[in-house]
Amino acid sequence: MPKQQDSPRRSDAQRNRERILDVALVELSRCADAPLSAIARKAGVGQGTFYRNFPNRESLVLEIYRHEMQQVAASATQLLETRPPDQALRAWMDRLAEFAMTKAGLADAIRQATCTPGGPEKPPPTPVMRAAGLLLRAGQEAGTIRPGFTPDDFLLAIAGLWQLDPDDDWEPRAARLLDLVMAGLRTGPAGA
Repeated sequence: MPKQQDSPRRSDAQRNRERILDVALVELSRCADAPLSAIARKAGVGQGTFYRNFPNRESLVLEIYRHEMQQVAASATQLLETRPPDQALRAWMDRLAEFAMTKAGLADAIRQATCTPGGPEKPPPTPVMRAAGLLLRAGQEAGTIRPGFTPDDFLLAIAGLWQLDPDDDWEPRAARLLDLVMAGLRTGPAGA
């Protein structure tokens, strides 16, 4: 019987946490300095609930970063289930570009959270690296992606995405950059 009483509280606590994360993602993407009290209010939770889940701004920002990176990474598997490996890779590159541009305010919040002396370090992009490795291997096994490219090579090749201005017309420039990277990754004659 006690477990039944605990379950609703746990599911309610989980819903509160998810609401906080959803609201914080929107607010911090808009403004890196969004007040935590405003995030709590918009999420419909009290300060105590907020701080039980996220004792400080850094813990909130880093949890959002981890969650969003996991979502981007998970989309690689979903794309491989519905498309040939090279097409899945190219579509995933678009997803990564969209994340980079639409979450620019979040990037500022992450920089602020991880630049304080003695503060937390930015988590490594491990889920994204694994997803890139999965997509590259699938393409290499299918014979559509040149062998020898590593996830590190891939991230270095697309690093130009983070130089684009998210407030500008970034989509055509990102598409050109990613098409160029994709052309270098593909096997066969140029432009195939």
